[in-house]
Amino acid sequence: MNVKIINKSKNALPHYATKGSAGMDLRANIDTAIVLQPLERKVIPTGLFIELPVGYEAQIRPRSGLALKKGLSIPNAPGTIDSDYRGEIGVILINLSPNAIEIAPAERVAQMVIAKYQAIQWEEVANLTESDRGAGGYGSTGKS
Repeated sequence: MNVKIINKSKNALPHYATKGSAGMDLRANIDTAIVLQPLERKVIPTGLFIELPVGYEAQIRPRSGLALKKGLSIPNAPGTIDSDYRGEIGVILINLSPNAIEIAPAERVAQMVIAKYQAIQWEEVANLTESDRGAGGYGSTGKS
């Protein structure tokens, strides 16, 4: 499937690193380093603008290496880019470490996964079909 993209960054287009990759790395489109203090959040621009077909979304997810090595994450993970959004893709990063973290120009800051979704119509009813789990909440499926 071809997806239209405008690249206003100095970076190459996102791409799959391996044949089995689900996500493509997004890079920071910044001229100078950005420092995130502990618990600070900032939007990191990517310089990318996309036009997804209806029925698809782009999910913006944390990079596991940044989470483990630096304590950086995405507070709304996964972030969703809808098919009708035409603005620049920005990555909301949060520093969960006790130290200030520097984000360098062109650093890989997140990964983007393109996913198909199904739009639904609600059907209001008085009762739901019974299931084995029923109304059991958090942890109710565990066996002792």
